[in-house]
Amino acid sequence: MAEFKVVLSDPKTGQSFKVDASGGAASYLIGKHVGDEVDASPVGVAGYRMKITGASDRNGTPAKQNLPFAGRRKLLLAGGVGFHPVMDGERKRKPIRGNEITADFVQINAKVTSYGEKPLEELFPKAAPAEKAA
Repeated sequence: MAEFKVVLSDPKTGQSFKVDASGGAASYLIGKHVGDEVDASPVGVAGYRMKITGASDRNGTPAKQNLPFAGRRKLLLAGGVGFHPVMDGERKRKPIRGNEITADFVQINAKVTSYGEKPLEELFPKAAPAEKAA
């Protein structure tokens, strides 16, 4: 079964929250594409909508929004997602994933597009700091 770490960013506050999605929530995200706006209720954020902004697999290979396939390919890149050239005119062949979410992904990046009744800070309280051992 697929498991994802969904990193949900809040554009209003600039904070991001990590949500573990497994089981039904993970199967809900499989088949969606980078750039799709989806309901966030299956991942535990009731009343919210989120836009999938990116993803990466277990090797750290990023997904590119304008590639309409589900696998990994080596493409000649001149910049953008997956490659940042150092010199002018530099190009490099790099592995890139398509925009369709599959079970091979580990992390999915998303941002909130419409808000629910409760603020995200209430839904994801900060963990209490660990006490120092004396």
